[in-house]
Amino acid sequence: MEQITGDILQTKYALDTFYFLVMGAFVMWMAAGFSMLEAGLVRSKNTAEILTKNVVLYSIACIMYMLIGYNIMYGDSISSIIPGISFGLGADNEAAAVLAGGDDAPYYSNLSDFFFQVVFVATAMSIVSGAVAERMKLWAFFAFAIVFTGIIYPTQGMWKWGGGFLDEAGFLDFAGSGVVHMAGAAAALAGVLLLGARKGKYGKDGSVNAIPGANLPMATLGTFILWMGWFGFNGGSELKVSDIAEANATAMVFVNTNMAAAGGCVAALLLARLWFGKADLTMALNGALAGLVSITAEPLTPSPELATLIGAIGGALVVISIVTLDNKFKIDDPVGAISVHGVVGLWGLLAVCISNPDATLSAQLLGIGVIFAWVFATSLVVWGIVKAVMGIRVSEEEEYEGLDVGECGLEAYPEFSQDRK
Repeated sequence: MEQITGDILQTKYALDTFYFLVMGAFVMWMAAGFSMLEAGLVRSKNTAEILTKNVVLYSIACIMYMLIGYNIMYGDSISSIIPGISFGLGADNEAAAVLAGGDDAPYYSNLSDFFFQVVFVATAMSIVSGAVAERMKLWAFFAFAIVFTGIIYPTQGMWKWGGGFLDEAGFLDFAGSGVVHMAGAAAALAGVLLLGARKGKYGKDGSVNAIPGANLPMATLGTFILWMGWFGFNGGSELKVSDIAEANATAMVFVNTNMAAAGGCVAALLLARLWFGKADLTMALNGALAGLVSITAEPLTPSPELATLIGAIGGALVVISIVTLDNKFKIDDPVGAISVHGVVGLWGLLAVCISNPDATLSAQLLGIGVIFAWVFATSLVVWGIVKAVMGIRVSEEEEYEGLDVGECGLEAYPEFSQDRK
């Protein structure tokens, strides 16, 4: 009997570890989604640069989170507010600890947990990439990425997912509408405010000039990749799949994630049709992403019907937000990242109160305020230092010619270059 029990524990441990790793790989694939989405929504002359940003920011996130970020977020903290600092990754679980059983026994590999968590960091940083596109210096962006992924993100992550004071206060955020998405948007907003708008985006008379993306098929592909990756984002956050209750819960998370995206897409398209008189593809794409962000804070407790409604509200909200930030506040966000991940991330955190009886409005508002204030303020400081030391904006000539040539020395589409016949 003891041998059978041990075999069962080993099998469950292996299954939950494998599930964690596969879901992490799904989230890692979201890096490809962000790359395609952003490359499709910028002008062709900036394509190679934004692809470079996305592949390198992912690599920076992995290195910084391994070196220091993971331990800030999940290591021994000094208090519920102040994290501890240590470096590197520790050893994995001993077999004896797993086979001992009981509530305190580990049920998945520590390294699988690191892998799953590190891809979330990269996701948050990817949000910044699109918002500052087409006019930020490449190396200034990388400098900020080092600090954001190594310190800023893990600190607020510790306050919730590391058992810090937000978690103690009852703040709920299942998979990161706030910890990941709103945090990324807050960092992006700080950068955009210091960076300013692209040349020609806003006229002196207050007019707003549309700057269309170069490749909508690529943007659509990116959205579908993100949609798929989100099953890992939310589904993996269930953390376990090796018993009936957890398997059923995971299935519910998958279904609700999918339905919220569908609701967001349809609602955004309908609102765009009513408002603009046209079926705007970019709004439909952002609506699907908004639906996903909306449900990320709580994808387990709603019914599929309610999840669809929550996503639909997010989809409508993102259309309103994109137009308002662009027309009224003159915040130039080429891909709508601040609206999708920030404004709708806030809605997702509030929507938790609709279906989760353990949620309180006061705790959700506390989490929203703390995360936004911390990330925005620290990001503003870091962006300001980078601006003072090396500058954050390319020259007007580089912006006109395109960042592909100025920053990368090559073009994504050289056959379309003006100097070629």
